[in-house]
Amino acid sequence: MTTFSAPTLADLRAAASRIAPYVHRTPLMSSSTLNQQLGLQAFFKCENFQKVGAFKARGAVNAVLSLDDEAARRGVVTHSSGNHGQALAYAAAVRGIPCTVVMPDHAPRIKREAVEGYGARVVLVPNSEREVGAERERASSGAVLVHPYDNFEVIAGQGTAALEIIEELPSVDAFIAPVGGGGLLSGTAIAAEAVMPKARVIGAEPEAADDAYRSLASGRRQPRVPRPETIADGLLTALGPPTFEILRRTGATIQLVSEEDLIAAARFHLERMKIAVEPSGAAGLAALRHLAPEMRGQTVAVIISGGNTDFSWLER
Repeated sequence: MTTFSAPTLADLRAAASRIAPYVHRTPLMSSSTLNQQLGLQAFFKCENFQKVGAFKARGAVNAVLSLDDEAARRGVVTHSSGNHGQALAYAAAVRGIPCTVVMPDHAPRIKREAVEGYGARVVLVPNSEREVGAERERASSGAVLVHPYDNFEVIAGQGTAALEIIEELPSVDAFIAPVGGGGLLSGTAIAAEAVMPKARVIGAEPEAADDAYRSLASGRRQPRVPRPETIADGLLTALGPPTFEILRRTGATIQLVSEEDLIAAARFHLERMKIAVEPSGAAGLAALRHLAPEMRGQTVAVIISGGNTDFSWLER
């Protein structure tokens, strides 16, 4: 990945035009109750209303539509805990090409069934073998590997969510987005640096899967936490070399959140804002609550990354 060239603002804008017919322009929502509690203006980019229920549709569609015809005919393959898998399955269906998704055997049933519902083939493996499994499928079928985040077109596609925020809000003091592999946060950082360079870019990460925090704090990419125990199943992956370099170069920071923070945030979205948000997607609100004392009076854009959940977290 040493030759990876990060997408530019022009690449993000090209992606926005390319994917526009196939993804939703999701709304910005706010809560007067929350704004009063925190003393700021928070706007939530509702990617839980996106195609496949998550922002991942943006990057996957951009990647699949960017393939030349010969590559597309071979089909696509990826590894995913769920949302990217659904997104790639959807994107492949849009273009009418085969898709295989290698998923960890503990992936939520609702996400596995959704991948299959879009017409993709699912291969279940232990979580530690998902990348190996995807490479095995790629080698045997000749399909194109569309990595969940270490992919130029995927990162460019994910950055279109921040572009839409910027088009609707005249000024933003900070952007907050959940971080797992870093595709969404990297795309957000590229957009912010180009258009609103004074805005902070902050990743929201579970304490139990804190590789991004350790990586940016140390200046060296750190390994993922082995067998992390977190309800945020969409944030289990570690930063890749490209996403780490983008986040390091743009000065992004990380706010860690606890399991209790995640559940409380998901409950607030459901009970007070009347929207279904998976715990991973609620990480942004969880982080905002920690950061609120230093953000009083500011305008903060928070990306809700997804809403694919079976609500089992409610029992906790």
